Amino acid sequence: MSAAVPQGQPGAPRDEVDRIVAAWARERPDLDVAPLSVLSRVTRLSRHLDLARRQAFARHGLEPWEFDVLSALRRAGAPYRMSPGALLTQTLVTSGTMTNRVDRLASRALVERLPSPDDRRGVLVSLTDEGRARVDAAMSTLLEIERDLLASLPAAERDRLADLLRTLVAPFDTP
Repeated sequence: MSAAVPQGQPGAPRDEVDRIVAAWARERPDLDVAPLSVLSRVTRLSRHLDLARRQAFARHGLEPWEFDVLSALRRAGAPYRMSPGALLTQTLVTSGTMTNRVDRLASRALVERLPSPDDRRGVLVSLTDEGRARVDAAMSTLLEIERDLLASLPAAERDRLADLLRTLVAPFDTP
């Protein structure tokens, strides 16, 4: 079942994935290597994005996990409070991990624990003014970097790419 090696659009630049796909097609002509053309690029792009995000957050003294928690609180809107359970849902970590993260953020005065008005035993995690300033600044830097990364694509192509990626990601995000 020999499959043709995907070549991309005429005039499109060749990249490392093209070389990888061609090598696999040569070595395993019995396999359809077409998925590599898309998903290997997604994987490589993910690595580049991870590095760019780490750099953006580091400029503001944050680790990626810290940004995740602070941004979940910031997106919640005023008064920027959430239960630990809601934070778990937003950040996809275990309760033990979240407890550790909240402890560490609280020790840096980026969040604070407040008693829940609805449950005497419950607590809410609240974004401090410093936490809000830090996450807002990191978000601005992140968007500047991500705009630069997408600058080579016209707006219509960025929209189309977002739609295509949404189609691939949506099944993973559906409960």
